Amino acid sequence: MASVPSSIVTRNMADFAAQTGNVYMSVAVISKRANQISVKLKEELNSKLAEFATTVDNLEEVFENREQIEISKYYERLPKPTNLAVEEFLEKKVYVRNPSDEETQEDINL
Repeated sequence: MASVPSSIVTRNMADFAAQTGNVYMSVAVISKRANQISVKLKEELNSKLAEFATTVDNLEEVFENREQIEISKYYERLPKPTNLAVEEFLEKKVYVRNPSDEETQEDINL
């Protein structure tokens, strides 16, 4: 994750179209992957924070729980899911499958 830029980067649109042949399809794939990453990160964060859940909320416990704050800060500093998805897509780490192409291929084979 260290190679993912945290700021805005100018991208060549041809790079996005190279894998799918269509920029819009590439953006849709990246969007779906970003949603998957976001859900995964949220589940990880919630599971780690669930360890600190208490039934009693007194003011002293809230201020003393520095470990929970550090975990939250770590997840805040991670690259955004969209940036991760774009990097994965450009590095060809995302498998792209188009169901309509498969149906067309099956029709040809019949």
